[in-house]
Amino acid sequence: MAAITGVCCQADAVLDQCACFIESVADDKFSQPSAVLAGGTIGKHLRHTLDHYKALMDGHASNTPVDYDHRTREVPIETDRSAAGEAVAELRARIADLDEQALSSPVRIRVMLTSDGDETELTSTVARELAFASHHAIHHNAMMKAIAMEMDVSCSDCFGVAPSTLEYQARS
Repeated sequence: MAAITGVCCQADAVLDQCACFIESVADDKFSQPSAVLAGGTIGKHLRHTLDHYKALMDGHASNTPVDYDHRTREVPIETDRSAAGEAVAELRARIADLDEQALSSPVRIRVMLTSDGDETELTSTVARELAFASHHAIHHNAMMKAIAMEMDVSCSDCFGVAPSTLEYQARS
């Protein structure tokens, strides 16, 4: 497998974990606020995770800057497990359609630098940003796992654990 296409496999694996996790959480727990991560819910963290993949795919498709910071909140993905599952499936399909040429193509990234809204644009590639979105997702998966544990919802041991940590644990 070409190294650059490996980022698609990583993204698919992370999104597959999300899909399985969605299936394991009851409707009421999906949108129940966390006491530990104040204001957070499993659904909100999942929406945030999916927003990053969607921003990348939309920016790439429209040749506009990828904007991770301007997101739509309070959408069905945050409260409806079915809508969340559909969003995951759609993103997986879009990512699966990326070939090596698409992954190598340049994208512009809009980054908010301060809480005053100061922004700049950077250059990157689709592959680099897909790797970023997956890395970012793993951290939010860990937050979803913490909320799930708070609510006595069981999770896979590897959900929300970075590949580097899993590799280290396998060697130890």
